[in-house]
Amino acid sequence: MRLVKRSICISFLTLLITIPIQAYDMSKHTGKEKGGHHGHGYGRPKAPPSDIPAHIKSRSSKDGTGVNLNNSQVGVVGVRFMAEYQALQNIQSMALKTNNLTDEGVRILASSPTFKNVEFLSLWDNHITTTGAKMIAESNNFSSLKELNLAENYIGDAGVEFIINSSKIADLEWLDLSKNKLSDASAKTIANSPHLGNLKRLDLFRNNISPEGMKALLQSKNLSKLEHLDLVGNNVDFDSAQALEKNTILPKLTTLAY
Repeated sequence: MRLVKRSICISFLTLLITIPIQAYDMSKHTGKEKGGHHGHGYGRPKAPPSDIPAHIKSRSSKDGTGVNLNNSQVGVVGVRFMAEYQALQNIQSMALKTNNLTDEGVRILASSPTFKNVEFLSLWDNHITTTGAKMIAESNNFSSLKELNLAENYIGDAGVEFIINSSKIADLEWLDLSKNKLSDASAKTIANSPHLGNLKRLDLFRNNISPEGMKALLQSKNLSKLEHLDLVGNNVDFDSAQALEKNTILPKLTTLAY
């Protein structure tokens, strides 16, 4: 197993070199082959584009299967346009980081037939709460998801419970729940879920998980395909984490970051 460890005294420069990915960027799935836009748009515009429909069209792939709107601030208006835009009726991949979508934007995504084939979805940093998480869990639009990024939102333990207990996530291979103020309750919910048999990567960066939650994950009998687990920035001290990783029963785990 390749271990990625961090102690408090490590210098900032060292952290830049050694710290694992903090939150998964779905834009890598919306490049030439999926999203048709090579620029990832990491700037943070203060306002939506002057012409939201034109912006969305310019960020969509030619075949209509992907869109990269990272950091575009298109808001609910943009999601409504996408829902009605015929060119995206077969969309499979959506990079929607930092667009101020809120739960209302999630409601549109969850209810419109335009989004029934989505496999790759990033909703990173969109002010989504437990309500939005419940919509994702209950929507048939997301029953084919392979990758889901909900990093830096407000779904909480209750939101995780809705999503993880949904049978619709059975195909999920990558899940990012970083920076959602999650506790050991979420770690245990994930560890005990019968629906995560295909999960290969789990990012729980900067939450409130303790050694108790870490133990539940590492001793899970349901995460049989998990290869990468990121627990950096949680409430796990180095000695406890080191002791726990020695007793993991996860057969495929190759990278454990803490």
